[in-house]
Amino acid sequence: MNNKAWVISVNMGYGHQRTAYNLKDLAEEGIINANDYSGISKKDRIFWEGARRFYEAISRFKRAPLIGGFAFSVFDYFQRIAAFYPKQDLSKPNFTSRQIYSYIKKGWGRDLIEKLKTKNEELKRNLPLIATFFTPAFMAEYFRYPGKIFCVVCDADIARTWAPLNSKESKIKYLAPNERVAERLTLYGVREENIFLTGYPLPLKNVGDENLDILKRDLKSRLLNLDPEKRYFEKYKKLIEENFGKPLKRPDHSLTIMFSIGGAGAQKDIGIKILKSLRNDIKRGEIKIIISLGIKEIMKEYYLKNIRRLGIKLGENGSQPIEFILGKNIGDYFEKFNFALRKTDILWTKPSELSFYSALGIPIIISPAIGSQEEFNMRWIIKSGFGLLQENPNYTDQWLFDWLKQGYLAEAALEGFIEGKKLGTLKIKKIIEK
Repeated sequence: MNNKAWVISVNMGYGHQRTAYNLKDLAEEGIINANDYSGISKKDRIFWEGARRFYEAISRFKRAPLIGGFAFSVFDYFQRIAAFYPKQDLSKPNFTSRQIYSYIKKGWGRDLIEKLKTKNEELKRNLPLIATFFTPAFMAEYFRYPGKIFCVVCDADIARTWAPLNSKESKIKYLAPNERVAERLTLYGVREENIFLTGYPLPLKNVGDENLDILKRDLKSRLLNLDPEKRYFEKYKKLIEENFGKPLKRPDHSLTIMFSIGGAGAQKDIGIKILKSLRNDIKRGEIKIIISLGIKEIMKEYYLKNIRRLGIKLGENGSQPIEFILGKNIGDYFEKFNFALRKTDILWTKPSELSFYSALGIPIIISPAIGSQEEFNMRWIIKSGFGLLQENPNYTDQWLFDWLKQGYLAEAALEGFIEGKKLGTLKIKKIIEK
């Protein structure tokens, strides 16, 4: 059976694109960005570009004294998530939902959906459509896309905006990353038969097959770096050996932290503070830092300038104490990112879609959330035991090694592995095949 689908994303931040990239094997003719595809209408391009620039600008502007925080809070108000308790009917559309549909009714997205209809006719088959952002799914339904419509959720909780205007009548099928999202969708009026609890689609090159062979092999070595005093291992020796077999004698890499600065680059200064605090450990070769930059070359120049000031030397060849992940394009970046994760012990990131990467057995150090959406992701990480809030990054050299000594990060890694949903990509593939 042909299990291909139209995989639709948007290139506004990295979250929706990262989610789509992990489903690239399903994508007919590659991943399509709803706001930047070949032949996009001029009207739609202008509308999407304005939205993207505003999103990136407001994320950066938040750091501006006084007025920055106020401006962002106004923007964030319209994408806020309602309190979960007391549970109640939340199916009534909010202001943002009505605005989105008012634009769709005026023709926003019609061009994309009509093009996909034409491609279906050429293929003589109505392929399923998988959207990693809600608006393309809404567009597909409104303009009567003939195939099945799926929407992949890439956050741990969601606002009413994710559900269709007439949620109780909609045919859109949701692929939920966790139980909270699945239950939230029912409160928004989405019918239960249209909700599939799959887990977030993690990269298969980091997971392996249903036996989790790659994931287990990587985590087995990672635990040695995360528990240098063997405190956690001695406490849970039986549990660890049941999952991974006999322990390795030594890790296959030095203690490695990956710091992800995010698509808008709003938290780049935190990375400099980390490097400054850990510079002596880096110089001694006791720790490696990976800076995940995305696709912006200017970010690398910014870091290199500061690294020189710190007196950290980067050799031309061999093992580097500081490594940069910089892609030529978004696909190249995600490929390099996923590869580097296999030798990463700690992922330091704001609570974005990367929160779900904790299921790979990688503990999360949580940098400040940007907006209410990320605040809900942050709460989910902490309640689940998959990560910890960062302490003052200026003193990383003190609290980080205390955490390692106590086994806190090893505990978070194993908790993420045991409790996290790891097979989202494979489950989504099976659902699409039906």
